[in-house]
Amino acid sequence: MTNAFPPSLGQRFLNLPTALYHPIQAEPLPNPTLLHWNEPVAELADIQRGEIDPHKLAAYLAGNQSWPGSTPCASVYAGHQFGYFVPQLGDGRALLLGDRNGWELQLKGSGRTPWSRAGDGRAVLRSSLREYLCSEAMHGLGVPTTRALSLIGSPLPVWRETEETAAVVLRMSPSFIRFGHFEWLSHHKQTATLRTLADFVITHHFPSWQTHPERYARLFAEITRLTAHLMAHWQSVGFTHGVMNTDNMSILGLTLDYGPFGFLDTYQADFVCNHTDAHGRYAYDQQPDVGAWNLTRLAQAMVSLVSSDELKAILDTYPSQFATHYIQLMSRRLGLKPARQHTGVILGLLELMQSNQLDYHGFFRDLCAFDTTPDAKNHALRDQCRQREQFDQWAAQWRHALTEDGVSDADRRGIMLRHNPKYILRNHLAEEIIHEVRDRHNTEVLNDIIRVLHAPFDEHPDLARWAAPPPAGTRIELSCSS
Repeated sequence: MTNAFPPSLGQRFLNLPTALYHPIQAEPLPNPTLLHWNEPVAELADIQRGEIDPHKLAAYLAGNQSWPGSTPCASVYAGHQFGYFVPQLGDGRALLLGDRNGWELQLKGSGRTPWSRAGDGRAVLRSSLREYLCSEAMHGLGVPTTRALSLIGSPLPVWRETEETAAVVLRMSPSFIRFGHFEWLSHHKQTATLRTLADFVITHHFPSWQTHPERYARLFAEITRLTAHLMAHWQSVGFTHGVMNTDNMSILGLTLDYGPFGFLDTYQADFVCNHTDAHGRYAYDQQPDVGAWNLTRLAQAMVSLVSSDELKAILDTYPSQFATHYIQLMSRRLGLKPARQHTGVILGLLELMQSNQLDYHGFFRDLCAFDTTPDAKNHALRDQCRQREQFDQWAAQWRHALTEDGVSDADRRGIMLRHNPKYILRNHLAEEIIHEVRDRHNTEVLNDIIRVLHAPFDEHPDLARWAAPPPAGTRIELSCSS
């Protein structure tokens, strides 16, 4: 199908009651410039840029020009932020343009909305680059996530900790509905609208349940399953979100709202990527429990649709669903058949990494070359450990598990190379890319980094520098403005 740019958009979100949104136009962004266009994401929504003039293209992607069929709107929701309920939040700097081919298109950084509070409604290039890149990095790793279609820059000054310049990301998702939408309606006792919202989610994402008498219980059960799987994915790839408020939780189990995120470098179970999280509420090792806590808040919001006993019974399945999926993911990283008897091998490796301060991603990738023959010393791996006897004990345990599984060495290496990435969007690399794009005006670097992030398990010998671990002593602090 051939389409002129911009294509026409649908407006399914506007079929919901107006209590959930407010139509508003984007604030014009001066001198918008297209910094990157993500062709694979454009193909998902059947969007073709064609031969459109680059300046006109940038105007549409910044929100300066209206798309056919679009009535931009911002939505309202509530949320628990760092454990405390905030009764009214909302899209303070985001606008939903509409939907196409099953994907909703949303501008982030497009100006003030009724829910901007004291904010300016803008996003800066630094944080926009981080979201743009990490959306695609997570997709490349196989982690459920929103996607990023385009990145627009502008000379417009925006003040955060210092003066920076503005940017707009056009991001896409099957849905941007959050736990907080249900919380807002529940708090305001809009029971009928809450039911309408649940029906909307079911109609567009789980249509086979539309007439099922237990459809709302099924919906909550599916959100629980998807959230458990998302937490397992995050833990497996060493990702820390940084701000796991309920208003940042997707009802489709997608990674949503990239702010002060961080991938592990040296393995540290209690790693906190957000320096404003003084008490470590959203530390790496706390994320699975926070997922359960957030689901409990959603259950409280849905009690008008599902009995509290049913909701509790569903919530009780969360720990086992998380554990099962986490073991599956981690077993693949070790070339093992997914099975609960491998829990000891997995936990033993994490203890080895913690006590020897090993690089989480580098050590996993190095393990792909492990020699499984009984007398092999694996010096290259062993010498990374200060406690070499601990490595020997764990390696023997791993060899035994591989033997029990009957996995050939060639198959084991192949499985591991497909599940242990060479390329990770570590914070020092994100900072380097920000410097290249923002300070040196080098946008070509984005083509290279997107290439490795879309295929992080491949070697890419011409781009191997992006696989480098952080220099010794590197410490990058991130805040909610990141």
